[in-house]
Amino acid sequence: MCRHLGWLGRPVSIASLVLDPPCGLRLQSYAPRRQKHGLLNADGWGVGFFDDTQVRRWRSAAPLWGDVSFASVSPALRSGCVVAAVRSATVGMPIESSASAPFTDGRWLLSHNGIVDRAVLPASPAAESSVDSALLAALIFERGLDNLGDTVTEVGSADPDARLNILAANGSRLLATTWGDTLSMLRRTDGVVLASEPYDDHPDWQDVPDRHLVEVVDGQVTLTPLKGSS
Repeated sequence: MCRHLGWLGRPVSIASLVLDPPCGLRLQSYAPRRQKHGLLNADGWGVGFFDDTQVRRWRSAAPLWGDVSFASVSPALRSGCVVAAVRSATVGMPIESSASAPFTDGRWLLSHNGIVDRAVLPASPAAESSVDSALLAALIFERGLDNLGDTVTEVGSADPDARLNILAANGSRLLATTWGDTLSMLRRTDGVVLASEPYDDHPDWQDVPDRHLVEVVDGQVTLTPLKGSS
């Protein structure tokens, strides 16, 4: 399992989203509050953001809480579109920086919070790692993010035990799915946060229902039930 966060809005520092909040990803790497599967997210981390139209990433296989270099530099990094994650590796999966989200096709940043049987995913030379999340990301990139809801529904039907919370952004759009795990949303005056769990106790956090697609564009949020939802 993992914990992830997405931001779309005015440019803010990476530290203000990932490190500074009292219950942000740094704390979630060792003491998540809402995580149902696993206790720690110590098997790596990654932060991706858009520098104008250029995708930038910083990933590691080490725990986020001990990375003093990132803690030193992140206050100086600013972006209006960010995807960040901390990782809890599935048993048997490699622990390597290339296995840490976010993954990218050069246009989108994508994180997967969950698990899926690799047997239901096609092999892909474009996958950045052999882990299930990287194979799933490659499939989603190949199918196109406009088809994210259909792809998640198809994979979920092929593996009923899958948990398929996706978070993806391209600089002007922020997309997410809920499928078997938690997602919360905070609408701020300067943008929108989507996160596996709230990074503070602000009363405006809202929980997103399971099996929904979330789209954020120009500060507007749209929630759509995924196929097969009750």
